Amino acid sequence: MAYTNYSSLNRAQLTFEYLHTNSTTHEFLFGALAELVDNSRDANATRIDIYTEKRPDLRGGFMLCFLDDGTGMDPSEATHVIQFGKSSKRFPESTHIGQYGNGLKSGSMRIGKDFIVFTKKDDKLTCLFLSRTFHEEEGLDEVIVPLPSWDVKTQQPLTLDTEKYATETELIFKYSPFKNEEQLFRQFKKIEGPSGTLVVVYNLKLMDNREPELDVETDHQDIMMAGTPVEGVKPERRSFRAYAAVLYIDPRMRIFIQSHKVRTKRLSCCLYNPRMYKYTSTRFKTRAEQEVKKADHLSKLAEEKARESESKARALELKLGDDLSKEARAALRKAQDSAVALRAEATRKQAIHASKQKALKEPKELNFIFGVNIERRDQDGMFVYNCSRLIKMYEKTGPQLEGGMACGGVVGVVDVPYLVLEPTHNKQDFADAKEYRHLLRAMGEYLAQYWKDIGIAQKGIVKFWDEFGYLSANWNAVPSNELRFRRRRAMEIPVTIQCDKCLKWRTLPFQMDAVDKRYPDSWVCLMNPDGTQDRCDASEQKQNLPVGVLKKDIKSTEDKQKDLSDKIRQQQEKLESLQKTTTIKSATDIKRLPLDVSTKPTEERTPQPTRSSQRAAPRPRSPPLPAVVRKAVSQPQITKTPPPKPTPPSRPTRTPPAPPPKAKPSPAAKATKPAPKPVAPPPTPPTKTQARRSAMQSRTATPPSAKTAGKQTPPSKKGNIKKGRVQEEEDDEEEESEEEEEEEEDEEDSASEEDEPQPKKSKMAASVQARGKTAVEKKPVPVPVAAAAAEAPVKQTNTEVITNSTNEDLKKDVTKNNAQKDKGMQVEAKVNGEWFTGRVTAVETGKDNVRWKVKFDYVPMNTPRDRWVFKGSDDVRLMRPASPESRSPDTNQGPARSVTPPTAAEPDTTQSGPSRETTEGLVTMMRTFIRYFFPPDFRIPKDSVNTMSAEDLVAFPIKEYFQQYEAGLQSLCNSYQTRAESRARAVEEKSSGAETKLRESEEKLRKLRTNIVALLQKVQEDIEISSDDELDAYIEDLVTKGE
Repeated sequence: MAYTNYSSLNRAQLTFEYLHTNSTTHEFLFGALAELVDNSRDANATRIDIYTEKRPDLRGGFMLCFLDDGTGMDPSEATHVIQFGKSSKRFPESTHIGQYGNGLKSGSMRIGKDFIVFTKKDDKLTCLFLSRTFHEEEGLDEVIVPLPSWDVKTQQPLTLDTEKYATETELIFKYSPFKNEEQLFRQFKKIEGPSGTLVVVYNLKLMDNREPELDVETDHQDIMMAGTPVEGVKPERRSFRAYAAVLYIDPRMRIFIQSHKVRTKRLSCCLYNPRMYKYTSTRFKTRAEQEVKKADHLSKLAEEKARESESKARALELKLGDDLSKEARAALRKAQDSAVALRAEATRKQAIHASKQKALKEPKELNFIFGVNIERRDQDGMFVYNCSRLIKMYEKTGPQLEGGMACGGVVGVVDVPYLVLEPTHNKQDFADAKEYRHLLRAMGEYLAQYWKDIGIAQKGIVKFWDEFGYLSANWNAVPSNELRFRRRRAMEIPVTIQCDKCLKWRTLPFQMDAVDKRYPDSWVCLMNPDGTQDRCDASEQKQNLPVGVLKKDIKSTEDKQKDLSDKIRQQQEKLESLQKTTTIKSATDIKRLPLDVSTKPTEERTPQPTRSSQRAAPRPRSPPLPAVVRKAVSQPQITKTPPPKPTPPSRPTRTPPAPPPKAKPSPAAKATKPAPKPVAPPPTPPTKTQARRSAMQSRTATPPSAKTAGKQTPPSKKGNIKKGRVQEEEDDEEEESEEEEEEEEDEEDSASEEDEPQPKKSKMAASVQARGKTAVEKKPVPVPVAAAAAEAPVKQTNTEVITNSTNEDLKKDVTKNNAQKDKGMQVEAKVNGEWFTGRVTAVETGKDNVRWKVKFDYVPMNTPRDRWVFKGSDDVRLMRPASPESRSPDTNQGPARSVTPPTAAEPDTTQSGPSRETTEGLVTMMRTFIRYFFPPDFRIPKDSVNTMSAEDLVAFPIKEYFQQYEAGLQSLCNSYQTRAESRARAVEEKSSGAETKLRESEEKLRKLRTNIVALLQKVQEDIEISSDDELDAYIEDLVTKGE
């Protein structure tokens, strides 16, 4: 029944289910709104208004409207809109965003359930109504679209089929918010110009809480994404005003949201120190190959049509023969003209195919623009545009993927044409993901080059951001709002604003009093303080960007061979370790293992324990003391230990070094019965990093005597130690990939070590005197391999081991007291290869070293806020020369058994001072600076600055100097402003005078024409002239005849 009633209506050649399926392509809701904005831009609109109208009777409570002043559509063009894939914008040289003929349907159906379009063109009004509510209630499967049209002047329908017109208007009145013709024409009146389009979307989609997806209540000047948190979300994904501001790379259309103008941005003009790089590649071929295939197909079709037409012309010529009649000659000429036209068309398409085939081999060139976002450094990444339309934003690439501070805050911009990369239908991604990844990799390489070129890392990353007001350690924190920081940021990025009349972009000169100034929405070129750019007819200045070049590190043949040999060696070592690994599939395989392997500690059999097992497993007990140490208590003679030979410093680590190896007992002590093991306090469980690194240090710190003793180790133990070393080398190779996890574990271990009470040397000495027993106390660092090394006896005499415990305790106390004075010192510590400033908050004194706990002033997000470091290592350095207290011999050199030599106690950088040449250079620069900005009437003569010494410059009244300089600069700016205002007033007066003269001239011309018509009617009474154009034509005709 329904199909019979609506048989005469227009059809979209789509099924009803497809409308919903097509709308689901837009996962990002703002992308659906942008589709309707794109249609206005492609229609050459200069203004679009996006606003809402409250309608409580509709789902969602309001209607969303898009009104533009573009070219509009006539009834025939409106019928193409409802057909999927029908687009007049698809041609090779097109710069339009739309290509698929699908944006209006998919975008509006994603926002709401129904929409209605009012469009105006060529004195014709057209209404297009597409409603899913209508199809649901009528039970229709085929999409039917009412499409009535009217004449602008008479407001009468253009169609002669009254029944069709009545059906269309009845459906619109029933299922739309507009219930009669008066309300419809009221919407058409909103299109004020000769052409334009109004799209109204209603019955908006709701969330699970029955609220609309678009929030128009929170901010009455914006359209927000409902249910989106403020923190952790980029503003372009939360605010449509922010998204519309960067939607186009070169905005030429004014966008108004809720009657307030959007301050659109040209991203390249909003960045600090922008730089452009030209990128050329032959990699992007997918879209070009598709165009070549399409051109080949079209050229073949044109060739077939031309051949067929030529064949028909020849056949007709043979058929007519000698027939010379007029009709025969006309038919033959028509056939021959058609054949010639089709042959020319075929030749043209073959030329197009040849040019595209040639262009396929030519490299594609893109322009990468990079700059630093000093306004919000956390909003960084790549912005990828396609035909000036934003596709992807905040894409991380290159060094930004590592999560550190390198390239942080840098924004990249690139505009990719259709022939290089083709976007998807929803314009939120690219169709060829492989080529898009290649583009991002290329941008990552150029991004690293840009980071080197601007030299921020060389000057100091923290210092750079501090200069612009980023004082917080939190990377996502906003910069300081102090006036000096606001001025500093404004000095580096000049204001770029668009004229409201000519739509040209103007860059304003920097003015101190214009910082944070709010410019009106109706800003025009006349308000520009720059005299060369204060007229709309002045040409727009192009942004002059420095061009950078990618400098690739070219490796020599020797370096390539060395890298290749290193890779081969690493692979061979991995293969050998895998071959030595025994696969255990059952309990029988465990029984077949050697006894010494099966009875090893858990740490040796499991080189990579989980974090939970580390916390749960108890720390292994200390090995038993040698008999010579136990026997030393009963001997009254005590001799001093000779100073050990200095050993080369090992690589600094975050864990304390392993203890020295145990001394081998004398032959007399071997016969004595070993004493029971002393009870040690419960230790803390080891971490993976501590176990690995301490094992390495235990190997490097073993003296020659221990190596000699190691030769007497049984064969089974030798094999086990060798396997352990191979396994440790594998662990060292995996150390970099586990760095983040290790840092977290180090934080936990350091916290647990702080809670533990430090062992007291005095208590140990008291227990030795009272009971005759001793236990060598040391920093608890569990080392699996060191335990095996400790079992090997070392040949030393009793006098080489026994020391004076009382003197040693006194030295330890002095060292500990001196070390506690290091608290509060400002130092720099190295994290991931970069230096960060901080303070010493805790000091821990060990037997062989001193550890500092450094709390950082500022670190990246993936780095701990504090860290334990060894004093005197390569990972820490002082920020200023150390005080005499912190450079005492006890503190710098440490105990007598320190592994690190005394020369490495303090970095050389803290002992250097400025030279005389540097001081003289600074004094000269200061004199030049003062003379350059010298105020005209300053109380100190300008010539006396040349003779000032360093002391005179320190006492120079710099505050008064700045105040007088700013006063002079302000007066100069005021004079410029006064002169500009006077010129503006003169121009306005001149313009008003010209307008008055124009009106007077028009009035005289009107009276003259009236008198001429009256004169002509007196001469010739039957003359009828109804318009000025007819009068002008009549007079011109009279003059021509008279000549």
